[in-house]
Amino acid sequence: MLRGAVQWATVWFFVWGVVVLAARISGVARGDWLLLGVAGFLPLALLAILREKQRLPAFAKVRADYDRLRACGGVIMAEEAADTSAWQTKLPDPAVPALRWRSGRTMGLFGLSAAFVAVALLLPERLTAFGSRPPLEVGQLVKQLQAEVQTLEQEKILDETKAKDLDQQLSKLKEDASGVDPNKTWEALDHIKESNSNAAKQAAEEALSKLNSLSQAETLAAALKQAAAGGGLGRETATRAAQDLAGMLKDAKLEDGLLKGEIPSELLSSLDGLSKEDLEKLMRALEFNKSHLSMSVSNLAKLRLISAEMLSKCNGAAKRYDPDALAAYLCSSGCTNCNSFAAVAYSYCRGGIDRGRGDAPMTWKDESDPNGAKFKEESLPPSSRLSDAELVGVSRAAPQLSGDDVVAGHGALASATSSGGSAHAQVILPRHRQAVQRFFKRDEK
Repeated sequence: MLRGAVQWATVWFFVWGVVVLAARISGVARGDWLLLGVAGFLPLALLAILREKQRLPAFAKVRADYDRLRACGGVIMAEEAADTSAWQTKLPDPAVPALRWRSGRTMGLFGLSAAFVAVALLLPERLTAFGSRPPLEVGQLVKQLQAEVQTLEQEKILDETKAKDLDQQLSKLKEDASGVDPNKTWEALDHIKESNSNAAKQAAEEALSKLNSLSQAETLAAALKQAAAGGGLGRETATRAAQDLAGMLKDAKLEDGLLKGEIPSELLSSLDGLSKEDLEKLMRALEFNKSHLSMSVSNLAKLRLISAEMLSKCNGAAKRYDPDALAAYLCSSGCTNCNSFAAVAYSYCRGGIDRGRGDAPMTWKDESDPNGAKFKEESLPPSSRLSDAELVGVSRAAPQLSGDDVVAGHGALASATSSGGSAHAQVILPRHRQAVQRFFKRDEK
């Protein structure tokens, strides 16, 4: 029974090892079911035991074989039919026959089959993936691109149909990504990334232009409100300023482009009346549109679809300027000294705390005393440290070569001796693509 169980287990191990190899070569993922299949030898061993038990000989045959083996002259066989106790003293001493199983070949095959199925289960994937394509790990990049598409859809930069189509393309690229030919996958992902970046940059540029227009219109509206409250604003000047304000808002084209805004039409039509309530509603509408545009630009910057410089420009354009000087100008100048109050508002909205209006007059009086201001030439000592150098300028033109011979100095390596050294070259794999791109990426100015 033991011999039959070992033989059937040997056959099963060889068969299951072949099944495991075939499954792994065909691309089936290694799972617990492959390991549990090893236990399939147990029912075969049980069947072998039952089969051998059924083949056990009858006890009468065993008695006859023992009588022949011990040369008992038929006395042992006769015990089944008669009393042979008188002959017991004449029989040889009882002895159990020696049982010896030549198990070398059987156990050798059993060990070989067990080793075969173990190797088939433990082989690395790279040695068995002949029929399957090695996967290309792009899950993190696909997740990032899906977040970009979702943000662009939320900000109405991409329509719902286009965003859904891009999401399906990204899911398919993730499923079909193969390490055998990664260029196709990388090119498709780069194309989607570039498309998202271009759409975001276009939206940011439109937002910057609209924020500038809204800030100027808000400054003019606040100045009109302040001047009207002070009572120093003439009727004709107020009417022209209101008309220019309506023209500024129409020229801003908030309803066009990727990032859209909206000013209620009833507010634009009622500007001629210069109602205080209408101006307050208009200023609230302007502030709402500016907040919406600023929030959209911030969301794009969080995903690095636009540069930090563009975000800073948009945040600067969204700031409200002080309308006091413009209100004073409207009260003092009237409508005879300018062709457009929109241009006046633009000039008052330019510059920061260290720069005045663009139309401010220049003063040539109160010249500085030239005594003690004459330049004195002084030779600077040569510097041997690169940290002491100052950048004079950067040029894209080809350098000008002089006719004189130039002797190159080696500096710290002047006394170094040549040797046959070697450099460590790192192999760049497809998974390093994003790291290399980030290293060489330069923000656009």
